[in-house]
Amino acid sequence: MLLNTLAPAPKSKKKARRLGRGFTRGKTCGRGHKGYKSRSGSSVPASFEGGQMPLQRRLPKVGFTCNAAFEHAEVRLSEINAAVKHLTDKEITVDLAFLKQHRIVNKAIRTAKVFLSGEISKAINLVLPVTKGAKKAVEAAGGTCKAIGS
Repeated sequence: MLLNTLAPAPKSKKKARRLGRGFTRGKTCGRGHKGYKSRSGSSVPASFEGGQMPLQRRLPKVGFTCNAAFEHAEVRLSEINAAVKHLTDKEITVDLAFLKQHRIVNKAIRTAKVFLSGEISKAINLVLPVTKGAKKAVEAAGGTCKAIGS
């Protein structure tokens, strides 16, 4: 069997009716009389409801998406601990570049804030805004926090 010899079974494909081809096919060619759908090149949009107010215009506008939400991230202390756990450096500085490098936050993120969720086992130098609880946990582990605003 060759690819160029493949063909559908005989009589399995019915030819489509060719409309608008003169008198042999009938006067209106199966399109009815007059109207929008009888014209060539016309198609009614799926949202059209016959002149009735469309559903998307009947329903109220809802919600709002703030673009700033895509630029700010909240980072758990446990996520930082997971990234720091295997590092052997004595001085570990955790800043935005560190978070991006270890894929804790997205590359599009511009600001991040660390909050207390979980625990930290190594002493780290945090150069990010932190919550009070996270600051206590980092300092209890022997680290420092140089919060840039909070």
